[in-house]
Amino acid sequence: MAKSYWLLKSEPDAYSYADLVKAGRGSWDGVRNFEARNNLRAMRAHDLGLFYHSVKERSVVGVMKITREAYPDPTATEGDWSMVDVEPVVPFEVPVTLSQLKADPAFSELLLIRRSRLSVVPVTAEHFRAILKLGDTRLPRGV
Repeated sequence: MAKSYWLLKSEPDAYSYADLVKAGRGSWDGVRNFEARNNLRAMRAHDLGLFYHSVKERSVVGVMKITREAYPDPTATEGDWSMVDVEPVVPFEVPVTLSQLKADPAFSELLLIRRSRLSVVPVTAEHFRAILKLGDTRLPRGV
């Protein structure tokens, strides 16, 4: 099965890429939007995600790997919500800002731009590779 790519947003004051690196692994919980939840449910183990710091930073800062597929989110007090587990892969050498992406016509269809309110969105393989290049970042071998 082909690998899929995602972009997941977090406010760095609440949960940052550095927090994920320090812990070595984490859970992506607390998503309370149906479309974002469905995107979590579409993730498969070994898919890759871009870690995006929202609010003030507004930049892609790292890559993470999905290590556990969607399962019930215990932080939900009601409703049918899901979460996935992740681990860090590599931080970006140079953060890629939302301004950079908006300024480049090659990213006009990127859901980060088109559906800016969603916290979890799919990313095409082409966009994923282009964002890595903008961030002067390479994936480790075997990822």
